[in-house]
Amino acid sequence: MKYRNNKLSVIRLQEKFEAYLLNHAHGLFSSLGRLSRTPFTSAMTVLVLAVVISLAGGFYVMVANVQQLTGHLQSSNQMSLFLKDTVSENAGQKLIEQLKQNPGVDTVTYISKAQALEEFKTNSGFGDALNALDSNPLPSVIQLLPKRALETKEDIQRLQTEFKQLPQVDFVQVDMAWVEKVQTIVLTVTVAVKLVSALLGFAVTFITGNTIRLELHNRQDEVFISKLVGATDGFIQRPFLYTGFWLGFIAGFLGWLIVTIILLILEGPVEKLSALYNGSFELQFLSFSEFFLLLIMAPGLAVLGSWGVLNYQLRHLKPQ
Repeated sequence: MKYRNNKLSVIRLQEKFEAYLLNHAHGLFSSLGRLSRTPFTSAMTVLVLAVVISLAGGFYVMVANVQQLTGHLQSSNQMSLFLKDTVSENAGQKLIEQLKQNPGVDTVTYISKAQALEEFKTNSGFGDALNALDSNPLPSVIQLLPKRALETKEDIQRLQTEFKQLPQVDFVQVDMAWVEKVQTIVLTVTVAVKLVSALLGFAVTFITGNTIRLELHNRQDEVFISKLVGATDGFIQRPFLYTGFWLGFIAGFLGWLIVTIILLILEGPVEKLSALYNGSFELQFLSFSEFFLLLIMAPGLAVLGSWGVLNYQLRHLKPQ
């Protein structure tokens, strides 16, 4: 008898769960059908939301590409270790092996005194004058690129101080002013984009909430009847929340499509510009995970705006 009662309880729970899923599925697809019955109004709302979302996505992609560009500029922030005249080439090679073991160093290049002289002759235009010298006045140089060179100025200064203490090194040269400028620019752009994205996210919730408010006003009689027969606020809210979900979901997809089309248009000119400067810069698009996150955040903000409006309106909406 006990086993039979337990089985009946499980069956009832299963039936309730299936009814719950059917109710939500009905609300999901009926709200999409209701949007399709007002195509012009729905399309205008979705397009406005899509433009707002594409602006946020476009700013995000811009920051990602700026960070990628600064990564390509890391070679401009390399350190130059000028060795003392007494350091032989073998000692310089041993120092290179020692520097390669340093966790803060990415790449190391050794330029001997002879190589430095040849480069200076080629690039300076004073080759004949240098030939008149009795000895090579240029020191051996080790050029190295610090890891994460554009992230923390303090790490670069710490690394510079460490290299100055090496007995083989005469002095260390690094353009800290350039590093600080690039860091400040990237930080400013990142903060600005975060602030603008937050404002645009608020705009998505506000636009969707206002749309749902107008929809609730148009269906006021239906809501009154539902309240009179005992429907809960959660039951009444359900189709409106799904309407907000569809508005956000479709707008999120269109926003991604707008950003992708703009990047495809810009891709060719950017590659040509990069080639003119002997670079290999390529535009970075939204990845699949970022696209998926966009399709979650856009409907989430839309549902949040819908819920806020519905929660306020239904508390003050009383049947006559």
